[in-house]
Amino acid sequence: MKRHQLILQQLQEHKHVEVPALCEVLNVSAVTIRKDLKLLEEKGLLFRTHGGAALESPYIKDRPVNEKELLNVTEKTAIVAAAARLIEAQESIIIASGTTMLALARALPAQLPLTVITSALNVGLELLRHPEIEVLQLGGYLRHSSSSVTGPYAEQVLADTSCSKLFLGIDGIDLDFGLTTTNMGEAHLNQQMIRAAQETIVLADSSKFGRRGFGRICGLDQVHRIITDAGISHHDAKRLEEQGILLTVV
Repeated sequence: MKRHQLILQQLQEHKHVEVPALCEVLNVSAVTIRKDLKLLEEKGLLFRTHGGAALESPYIKDRPVNEKELLNVTEKTAIVAAAARLIEAQESIIIASGTTMLALARALPAQLPLTVITSALNVGLELLRHPEIEVLQLGGYLRHSSSSVTGPYAEQVLADTSCSKLFLGIDGIDLDFGLTTTNMGEAHLNQQMIRAAQETIVLADSSKFGRRGFGRICGLDQVHRIITDAGISHHDAKRLEEQGILLTVV
């Protein structure tokens, strides 16, 4: 069917499409589009998402940190370079866990005086090489897949701190559901980090958009800035800016 071909063409161009946009392009009702998406999913040609469809499954499985570190390296390098430029001397900041957060730690200038709170062991060890950076390493239950901690001990420390910026890595960004990660304990700890910081800055390559992990961290209303790469769709970029989120595309 020609309409199905046009839907798949839109997906190839944008990776993720929403029902209202397809209705406008194809001049048919939302009911018709949803039936089309259901048929195409049954044929294994796409994955239905909340309000649309995607080429890849929107649901994310947890993977070891050494495996994730090899993904989207060029994009992560540009993203963390932009993030590092936002950090000023003498700030107290939080760096969460994940491969992008480790890349950010490696990108920090060696002589920049800072106080850094982190849940990630690999981030803490990386920052030990920086004599001007004081590190508050959170403790708790160690997650082998991410080299980071979760649990009440880490959350209790965060409840007694106040920082200027949180740099947060995530597994998925759904424009309706919000920020997610694959682990519920990590999601809860990230929530405490958001409460402890004046500004939440999300570092996420464009492959994270339109995807969901198991644990919801927060809605986009709690995000101040997102730094991503040029692979983000025009539609997603526009919606983020309409919500008042500062968007930096590298």
